[in-house]
Amino acid sequence: MNAAPLVPGETARAIGRWLNSRSLVLVGMPGAGKTTIGRRLAQALGLSFVDADQEIERAAAMPIPEIFAIHGEPAFRDGEKRVIARLLDEGPSVLATGGGAFMAEETRAAIRDKGVSIWLKADFDTLYARVRRKSGRPLLNTADPEATLRALLEKRDPVFAQADLVVRSLDAPHDHVVQALIDALAARVAAETAPAEAVAPPEIAP
Repeated sequence: MNAAPLVPGETARAIGRWLNSRSLVLVGMPGAGKTTIGRRLAQALGLSFVDADQEIERAAAMPIPEIFAIHGEPAFRDGEKRVIARLLDEGPSVLATGGGAFMAEETRAAIRDKGVSIWLKADFDTLYARVRRKSGRPLLNTADPEATLRALLEKRDPVFAQADLVVRSLDAPHDHVVQALIDALAARVAAETAPAEAVAPPEIAP
């Protein structure tokens, strides 16, 4: 396991001050790397890391595929909204959300109020290569998971595009993606906290 990227102390502190009580909320498709990248980002910035799906499983005392099978997707989504709202109240942290969480307007509104959303954007080939290696993704448990993933991308990408920041999740070492996230955050902090330039009064001809 590679070490987390080095972050100058002042950069981490500046990001922390800018966040205040808000959380960094990672959104994106299954396979985008939200959990792995999020854990490393949290370590680099000195924040706690929380995985919403793990919290949902803990609250329900069963894995997500069983929640889908026994109670159905609507019940899962209702629980997901409640869990994410609670986690946002407990910020600041780095919060990794499930692939469909950001599709709910109620959740997007809560994230806008108490978080900074970051879309980990990965292309189809990268996503498909990753999700094929893992089971336990109920929405991709179909006769044609490739077609299902393409349909989900078409539906969800325009919503993910509403995120505050977009960082590409490349087929590259995780530390490279984490560093890109830190760079994007540092640029946003600098842009929003830079003092306004003094403007000289206009010269008036006598």
